[in-house]
Amino acid sequence: MSRAENERRKDEGRRTKRRTTMTENHIPRHIAIIMDGNGRWAVERGHDRSYGHQAGVDAVRRITSECVRLGVDYLTLYTFSTENWNRPADEVATLMGLVLTALEDKIFMKNNVRFRVIGDIDRLPQSVQEKLKATMEHTADNTAMTMVVALSYSARWEITKAAKDIANKAIDEYRKSVEQGQQYVDSITEQTISENLQTQFMPDPDLLIRTGGELRISNYLLWQIAYTELYFTDTYWPDFDEAELHKAIESYQNRQRRYGKTGQQIENENSIR
Repeated sequence: MSRAENERRKDEGRRTKRRTTMTENHIPRHIAIIMDGNGRWAVERGHDRSYGHQAGVDAVRRITSECVRLGVDYLTLYTFSTENWNRPADEVATLMGLVLTALEDKIFMKNNVRFRVIGDIDRLPQSVQEKLKATMEHTADNTAMTMVVALSYSARWEITKAAKDIANKAIDEYRKSVEQGQQYVDSITEQTISENLQTQFMPDPDLLIRTGGELRISNYLLWQIAYTELYFTDTYWPDFDEAELHKAIESYQNRQRRYGKTGQQIENENSIR
């Protein structure tokens, strides 16, 4: 048995020992994850960063299958940010290769998962763009869950693009008449912005998980997470398994989402239902 395989089996053994008290009757509809810690996980084990990214793909498989089993409707994974283009060229190439490999995975059809992608896709290699399109078309009729991969994505880029799109629509209306243009501008609401974001096809996240110990959002879904519950864990992404997911969901289940109201108001509303 290779050293790498031995380490992986030890990690799996440790994971099976962890248990939570999560219940399966109050599962978040939409879970978003910042998958952090691949590189550090690998370096601490004496490997290069690419080994950690490969292990991260294994974690994606585990978590995808478990989210389907639990009844999660949407799983959004922060895979590659616009800032990640600044990483060493060899690491970027490795990540793009892993994206292609992951898209060949049978996990989508096996788990009846629909695949979608958000981000500045035009910056990706042509081979990746073509594979993304093919995978979306191939899984379009799957219904168990929608997996959304954020590739070449940043929230500021997304919001800027939405603002430009809305401005262009306003210009088109002004060209028809000043009155129509002003009516369009006056009609712009938060919903207008949401409908022009990359994520317009899905609800905002209920739970955002960040692995790897960092306590920041890193330019991810900034508009969409206004009322999202946040969960941070020191666990590196390659070690994030079903039990760790259950811990995050358990934390979510023990919170009261108030949306600006008082706790008493929420309790009163729940008692009426």
